[in-house]
Amino acid sequence: MQEIDKLFKNNQEWAEKIKAEDPEFFSRLAEQQNPEYLWIGCADSRVPANQLMGLVPGEVFVHRNIANCVLQTDLNCQSVIYYAIAALKVKHIIVTGHYNCGGVKAATEGCRHGPADHWIANIRRLYAQKQDELASIESEEDRINRLCELNVQQQVTNVSHSIYVQEAWAAGQELTIHGCIYDLRDGLLKNLVEPISGLDGVEPLYRLY
Repeated sequence: MQEIDKLFKNNQEWAEKIKAEDPEFFSRLAEQQNPEYLWIGCADSRVPANQLMGLVPGEVFVHRNIANCVLQTDLNCQSVIYYAIAALKVKHIIVTGHYNCGGVKAATEGCRHGPADHWIANIRRLYAQKQDELASIESEEDRINRLCELNVQQQVTNVSHSIYVQEAWAAGQELTIHGCIYDLRDGLLKNLVEPISGLDGVEPLYRLY
């Protein structure tokens, strides 16, 4: 059996299992999606959003990229944020990184990584800004993992700077930004930052309303 055939077989078995447990599941799912959560996470194959939060298809809107970055110049990410807020009316945006992130580690290395170099440039800047703190950590693994945490914190801040997020808050829409990190070693999520639920959580310089 070819590798791709295994995937189709797995899909068929999964669909049959779901229908056996809930015959109307796919009928309901086909009508609309109504998630309360937007997950912005890393593209790492070991970090599946739905499964690790115990949610089924339709309950979380997902955007993934290398090292869970949120850039104001990234039209893909900003379009996802806009659609999640304006069309889906999500109530929570969850930025989630993970320890031992290859993208974060690459930002600390003095070598080329192809097109990814442009993408992780924002993490390199963060790495340079936090040199004093990071240099005090002896273990390389712990140092990288701390940078993974700092990156999540920075990307949460970047989400709060999005004009679409601030528009929602200015209009009175319920929306909270969270920052978490996932530990591959035990499968647990850790909350990293205080949630931001309004314009008062944004530095005055970056408030657009």
